[in-house]
Amino acid sequence: MPPKAKITEAMVVEAAFRLVREHGVERLNARTVAQALGCSTQPIMSHFPRFEALRQAVYRRADDYHTVYLMADGDLRNIGLRYIRFGAEEKQLFCLLFQTNGFAGKSLTDLIDDPHLSPLLTAVAAAAGCGEEEARALFRTLLLFVHGYASMLANNAMAYDEAEAAGDLTRVWRGAAQREEKA
Repeated sequence: MPPKAKITEAMVVEAAFRLVREHGVERLNARTVAQALGCSTQPIMSHFPRFEALRQAVYRRADDYHTVYLMADGDLRNIGLRYIRFGAEEKQLFCLLFQTNGFAGKSLTDLIDDPHLSPLLTAVAAAAGCGEEEARALFRTLLLFVHGYASMLANNAMAYDEAEAAGDLTRVWRGAAQREEKA
């Protein structure tokens, strides 16, 4: 009977995730993952013969981490602020998730139509006291704002001020909600 594999697929994905989180996706390769695990590249290549499959697994792991981060307290009002904070605190993961062309060929409407966002759209409609179409327009405005804010923080050595970000987000929410009421 052959010996049990010491390096599991889950261990490879977790090591690769930590590597990307700390150093960025540019450092992700079989050699750096093997070094992080203290092994040769053979176990990595055994679990992921196509390295692109490991990149996709790391992306999914980062996406799951991002979702948990955003939904930490379940309060809709704080999701936008946590999205901005994610850009400041998790720069490398933010860049992996949102700045590596993972949305090639999609439109902003395609992203908003993603079934995973349905609970957010429902929450926006309830919070704003509006219908589905108005909620989609309001969500689109908020998404563009928080993504732009988080991108600036993720890509620059800017200081993050939570109170300032919260005030900005409140003003954008109010302005977008008023615009939708008038439309």
